[in-house]
Amino acid sequence: MEKLDACIRNHDKEIEKMCNFHHQGFVDAITELLKVRTDAEKLKVQVTDTNRKFQDAGKEVIVQTEDIIRCRIQQRNITTVVEKLQLCLPVLEMYSKLKEQMSAKRYYSALKTMEQLENVYFPRVSQYRFCQLMIENLPKLREDIKEISMSDLKDFLESIRKHSDKIGETAMKQAQQQKTFSVALQKQNRVQFGKNIHFNDRIPEERNEVELKRAFEEEDENEEEVLTVQDLVDFSPVYRCLHIYSVLGDEETFENYYRKQRKKQARLVLQPQSNMHETVDGYRRYFTQIVGFFVVEDHILHVTQGLVTRAYTDELWNMALSKIIAVLRAHSSYCTDPDLVLELKNLIVLFADTLQGYGFPVNRLFDLLFEIRDQYNETLLKKWTGVFRDIFEEDNYSPIPIVNEEEYKVVISKFPFQDPDLEKQSFPKKFPMSQSVPHIYIQVKEFIYASLKFSESLHRSSTEIDDMLRKSTNLLLTRTLSSCLLNLIRKPHIGLTELVQIIINTTHLEQACRYLEDFITNITNISQETVHTTRLYGLSTFKDARHAAEGEIYTKLNQKIDEFVQLADYDWTMSEPDGRASGYLMDLINFLRSIFQVFTHLPGKVAQTACMSACQHLSTSLMQMLLDSELKQISMGAVQQFNLDVIQCELFASSEPVPGFQGDTLQLAFIDLRQLLDLFMVWDWSTYLADYGQPASKYLRVNPNTALTLLEKMKDTSKKNNIFAQFRKNDRDKQKLIETVVKQLRSLVNGMSQHT
Repeated sequence: MEKLDACIRNHDKEIEKMCNFHHQGFVDAITELLKVRTDAEKLKVQVTDTNRKFQDAGKEVIVQTEDIIRCRIQQRNITTVVEKLQLCLPVLEMYSKLKEQMSAKRYYSALKTMEQLENVYFPRVSQYRFCQLMIENLPKLREDIKEISMSDLKDFLESIRKHSDKIGETAMKQAQQQKTFSVALQKQNRVQFGKNIHFNDRIPEERNEVELKRAFEEEDENEEEVLTVQDLVDFSPVYRCLHIYSVLGDEETFENYYRKQRKKQARLVLQPQSNMHETVDGYRRYFTQIVGFFVVEDHILHVTQGLVTRAYTDELWNMALSKIIAVLRAHSSYCTDPDLVLELKNLIVLFADTLQGYGFPVNRLFDLLFEIRDQYNETLLKKWTGVFRDIFEEDNYSPIPIVNEEEYKVVISKFPFQDPDLEKQSFPKKFPMSQSVPHIYIQVKEFIYASLKFSESLHRSSTEIDDMLRKSTNLLLTRTLSSCLLNLIRKPHIGLTELVQIIINTTHLEQACRYLEDFITNITNISQETVHTTRLYGLSTFKDARHAAEGEIYTKLNQKIDEFVQLADYDWTMSEPDGRASGYLMDLINFLRSIFQVFTHLPGKVAQTACMSACQHLSTSLMQMLLDSELKQISMGAVQQFNLDVIQCELFASSEPVPGFQGDTLQLAFIDLRQLLDLFMVWDWSTYLADYGQPASKYLRVNPNTALTLLEKMKDTSKKNNIFAQFRKNDRDKQKLIETVVKQLRSLVNGMSQHT
């Protein structure tokens, strides 16, 4: 505390010293303040006065300043408005542009403008009400665009439906031109390598050059006129619609709608008209519409991405192909004209080639063509049936006469006939065949050409074409020509002379078959030595026809013999013969002589067989006449008269009416009659009964049953004609002998029956 008190006293002393030090200054300051107060009051008065004066003077400035402030505020507002307007003007301009694009139907651009408005411009002015109105209006505009573009698409679909045939016609025409050009080049190459095809087995080189030149000229003429699918159809609606739906994010809806509508159109296009098979124009219209449809689809496939896919077009094509094949198979079955079937084939080939050029598989169409080829061959066979029938009806069935070298060359040019002996003969002379032979040969070649026309353009090898030609030619020979020949042979008005000529004709046609094979070989360039080469069946065909004609000759000859035999008018009860052969038999022999002279042109065996058959039939007819059940009685005079007729038959047989018989072969046809008549003429019953059954028997060919039948008829005649026979010893002995022989013959017959 003492120290504190000491410290306080020290501080007080210092404070006192300090105050004493500054006291004078303080006093001076107070004095100065007092002096200044007066001046301050004056200053205050002056300041107040000055302030008043300044306030009075600043009132105008304040007014002007307020005006300036107001102007600055307005200026700032104007600047703000300008900035906002500059921000809104692009929006309004874009919206105005959108309206213009809608009016100009530039819908894809309009959609792009909408995207810009929504993504760029509207966010800048979203706080304004007009912007909200615009935003609310955009979905409606999009719907309008979708409806309008869909309407355009519908118009487009209707347009391509109407123009499908024109599109298809143009595409097929271009394919045909390309094919014609390629064929001309191919023919030119074949000429260079010596592979020629011609109607007469060759095509002149000049003809190929003319065809090639014509093909080039047609190519040049049509080059400027080539139209594409874009030239015929405006695809912009489908592009626009696709782009619009793509922008709208609804591409799948558009794709589904487009595919659905096109499938409906495909079904309509694939539906044929009921009378399509009547004319080729019906088929052409059907094909052009289908080609037009798929050409459009192929174009859409390549110029758009995803609207149609390869899988979709393949599915659509397979569906269409099945329908097309079914339609063609059904309608082609009604075609009976081979020319129409050939035109249909050409259309199918052109149709297939056209679509194959666009990448569509067409193998099934070519398989269908093989079915139609069989039908085409059937129609050809029917047509050639009429052709052959007309040829046979117009033929005179006599050898072709020629009076000079020109006529000879004309026949040789039509038919490959070679005969050195005929060539050496002087004019006038005759070909052995009739006029129908060269005509038939020409028509067979025409049939081969007609069949070849269908085989062309089928994309088949020469071997396959050769096989098809040979098979169709075999059908013509074995079915058509053979049937016509058989029908001709069986016609009632065809006589023996005509049948003989038919046999001669078939012989020459058979010989010409090898020339037909050479003809086909020249066409196809396939050697006959090839392992799988089909041979022509002409040999068997004409052999069968010839055998049928031979059989008909035998039948008609026998019928003619029967007609003569029916004229026989024997008096079976005559006591003495007339001393000469019967008139009917001499007429028959004269007829046979004249007929067998005609047979000299026939092959030797045929003439010999006909002659032997005639003699055997005559012998059988005469035997049946003797053994006829209605004939009850026969006198010895009748037997002697009958023997005279048989002698004439034997003389005819021994005169060799047909050369080539050895010894008395032909006379053996009457051996049964001869032995039977000899038995009755010499009445050598003891020898007959004693030697019966022996190989060396004189009457080996006499059947006991036959002898018994004839003997009983003679026995009845003896009883009737010899009323007083019992009064004459010789007659009684003869009657007893007959009865004895009859008993013995009956025992022989009964023994044979029991043994059997």
